[in-house]
Amino acid sequence: MKTNILFILAFTLFGNFGVIPTDKTELIWGNTGHRAIGEIAASHLSKSVKRKISELLDGQSLAMVSTFGDDIKSDNAFRKYATWHYVNLNDDETYQTSKKNPKGDLVTAIAKCKEVLLDKNSTKADKVFYLKMLVHFIGDLHQPMHVGRLSDKGGNDFKVQWFYNNSNMHRVWDSEMINSFNMTYSELSRNTDKLSRAQIKELQKGSVIDWVNESKVLAQKIYASAKKDENLRYRYMYDHFATVRSQLQKGGIRLAKVLTEVLR
Repeated sequence: MKTNILFILAFTLFGNFGVIPTDKTELIWGNTGHRAIGEIAASHLSKSVKRKISELLDGQSLAMVSTFGDDIKSDNAFRKYATWHYVNLNDDETYQTSKKNPKGDLVTAIAKCKEVLLDKNSTKADKVFYLKMLVHFIGDLHQPMHVGRLSDKGGNDFKVQWFYNNSNMHRVWDSEMINSFNMTYSELSRNTDKLSRAQIKELQKGSVIDWVNESKVLAQKIYASAKKDENLRYRYMYDHFATVRSQLQKGGIRLAKVLTEVLR
């Protein structure tokens, strides 16, 4: 209810949500979403785990390294990790029943990161690399279109407009709504819903595969939320941005759980 009131006030006072992206504004969750998840995770970690992360990252924050997985896409040396950012599922599939990508996917990627970080014989360089990748992949897991349909590349081929500019459903959920809300990652991380310890523990239940299947259910709802070529504007933002905020918070809370498991 509080979120809805804020939206109504924004409409009344300003008539828009701030920056309306153009075709050229495509961030590589975009950077703001990933950083918010990293910052939220940091607020749920013990001092000892924070210290270990700081030692590995030479003082860099989780927010700072959260975009690493996308940053390295420009280097062909890291091409083999391209399929690790997503897992495409058909509507009638769960991860368990789906045909697995032989090049790896989001589930196997997270498993590899955890394996390296738990191995006492791993070099520091390897631990640093896979820690950065783990932070990014847990973020990707909670952007539902990273568990979208194979037929449209996770919503990338589901063309829509965002405030009269060409876009697609993947981009709308990755960055366009967050950009239009016009908050920094630190502002988003500070303005999460207040949850009890019991609620946090409930969110942290389950395995990575459970979380994938959960995101897949949410992705199906997103597909049903718009028609192809539809011009999405204020009403779409009003109806769905609360879900974006919820996924950012959930991603941060679960990232904290995974980091605690591998670095305690």
